[in-house]
Amino acid sequence: MPYKLLAADLDGTLMGDDAVISPRVRAAIGRAMGKGVKVTLATGRAFRATKCFAEELGTNAPLICYQGGLIVDPLSGEVLYQAAVPLPTAREMVRFAQNRGLHLNIYLDDRTYVEEITPEAEFYAQISGVPVHPVGNLLAFLDGDPTKLVIISQEATIDRLFPELRERFAGRLQILRSYRTFVEGIPLGVFKGWALDRLAKHLGIAQGETMAIGDNENDADMIAWAHLGVALAGASPAVKAVSDYVAPSVEEDGAAEAIERFILFD
Repeated sequence: MPYKLLAADLDGTLMGDDAVISPRVRAAIGRAMGKGVKVTLATGRAFRATKCFAEELGTNAPLICYQGGLIVDPLSGEVLYQAAVPLPTAREMVRFAQNRGLHLNIYLDDRTYVEEITPEAEFYAQISGVPVHPVGNLLAFLDGDPTKLVIISQEATIDRLFPELRERFAGRLQILRSYRTFVEGIPLGVFKGWALDRLAKHLGIAQGETMAIGDNENDADMIAWAHLGVALAGASPAVKAVSDYVAPSVEEDGAAEAIERFILFD
């Protein structure tokens, strides 16, 4: 099957905790594009935090950011799709975080805002490669519909918060985990799989010509939608359950192995 569109998650898929894309992965993606394959990054990261990796890899398709809440061409700046969290719902999540003493990131106009610079804010800035902007009371600051909100805490705390937030915001906000210490609130109906479907149609590429690679629960619908869904060895059970192939771990350049096997095999 000649694949024409490859969607790859970033964190835990193309790179590990060091946020470094290995030479083998870069080479495999470059060779795939040399064969005419369109390559997009499908990530929960903001556009600012994704564009640098797209430039490093030389990707040749619009990017899927914010879990599918933004599809944008990094070269022209054309926005193909954008979603946002309604302000009243966003304010409720801000109050929830404030009442629990939790660190919260708010993403508005592709900038990241926090109440103050905390260890969690510093950690996020380090792994994302983009600055965070302290603004004091987020409830007083927020006056528009944000793209998403992210609580950052210890993994055990996130384990407890995840089901509670899902129940509290059911039918109003989609709650998911993109990283072991993050829990995100994003607009209803926003999924990487839906965004990949929309992007494929925009590019005139059939579902049967798509391949996706991921590792975390927020990748599951994208892996399920693609004609060939690839999970890495360290992927969550939900991703492995809907995948067609399990590649080696991110430490073993699993994404490159999958690209070599299914796109560069000849």
